[in-house]
Amino acid sequence: MHEITKVTLDVALAALSAAGEETRLRILALIGETELTVSELVAILGQSQPRVSRHLKLLAEAGLAERHREGAWAFFRAAQAGPGADVVRAILARLDPRDPRLSADRGRLEEIRRVRAEQAARYFATHARSWDRVRSMHAPEAQVEAAISDMVGERPIRQMLDIGAGTGRMLELIARRAQAAIGVDLSPAMLAVARANLDRAGVRNAQLRQGDIYALPVERGSCDLVIVHQVLHYLDDPARAVREAARALAPSGRLMLVDFAPHGEEHLREAHAHRRLGFSTEEIARILEEADLDLVSTRHLAPGGTEAGKLTVSIWLAQDRRIQTDIAPRGATEFA
Repeated sequence: MHEITKVTLDVALAALSAAGEETRLRILALIGETELTVSELVAILGQSQPRVSRHLKLLAEAGLAERHREGAWAFFRAAQAGPGADVVRAILARLDPRDPRLSADRGRLEEIRRVRAEQAARYFATHARSWDRVRSMHAPEAQVEAAISDMVGERPIRQMLDIGAGTGRMLELIARRAQAAIGVDLSPAMLAVARANLDRAGVRNAQLRQGDIYALPVERGSCDLVIVHQVLHYLDDPARAVREAARALAPSGRLMLVDFAPHGEEHLREAHAHRRLGFSTEEIARILEEADLDLVSTRHLAPGGTEAGKLTVSIWLAQDRRIQTDIAPRGATEFA
């Protein structure tokens, strides 16, 4: 449940004034469903780009909408935090979805989503074979995801961050346990895939941002859970990425790293751009120590598939040490 934030009279008046216009209210209903660009909103609303941009500016200034850039594009979504988010939730919860104008807008939104899904499918089709090749070398995805879900547990999550979001699968798996979620990826093409997947899965509390893993576009100390899933082996400086991830953690926040244990599959360097052939728990523990994090739990998943014996998936769960809790015994290790 979201805690209601008390606001001053001036803040309430500004928010209600911004929302109290037909087009802006329609925009709020749309960006409450998914992230949308100005051009997408223009197509849905049938209004001019300057007019839509003006409405979005007013909504953002009132704290009812959030804006973030992704290359040359800007995406907007309903506010996810702060007093503006409470106002948006209260308004949208009371709108009748059968209203003819809102219903027509949703119909045009579905067309936008259909186009997104088609674009994502084309991109995914060109890469699926190589991804399937790597997946066949380790434990089934369902087993890996079950282990991740189990290790995350039921601890409350105000905001989660998925670094290297890829197809958005970690957000699909975990975001519903959080009040808010953010996925960051450098590739606009992958963000398009993730956005289509989250739309299809009905994940409404996640936003996607284009960003560098070494300079994350998130507020410092804002996340209770950060996940770095199958990303470190692509990086030239994994320790630097972990330090940057640690800076996003709130006190007592947790960092989950999912990657391969050390292996000898050299062909993955050229065929799949892997810079590192896995990580030992000793190396991960050292990297975490340098980032002022404590390793609290480790799990190793034996390989499976058609090339059994190739790749072991390791999951390491660490915790910010500024507030030590007992979510797991320090140094505990599990094998599955």
